[in-house]
Amino acid sequence: MADIDMAALTASEPADAKGCFERGMIYSAGAGVPVDLIEAHKWFNIAAMRGHGDAAPLRREIAELMSDAEIGRAQRAARDWLKGHQQPQAPIAIRAAA
Repeated sequence: MADIDMAALTASEPADAKGCFERGMIYSAGAGVPVDLIEAHKWFNIAAMRGHGDAAPLRREIAELMSDAEIGRAQRAARDWLKGHQQPQAPIAIRAAA
């Protein structure tokens, strides 16, 4: 598999659950990049929080290979990323009582 351009990978960060999940797969498998379990956990965590059904089980699987300190770093990285990439809130429909 061809190496992935790291600058392009960083510049084109995904925002949707599917893209975040795919980013986790890239880092967990070392698909064109060095395996990075912290980055994989981060992206699976973000994907799970955005509703991807397969992300949480893979995040747990990755966590079994990581130290507590590494998991903490991944969780902080996911939190920090989410702060800068807020998804727009859907309007809440309010029904008036009849």
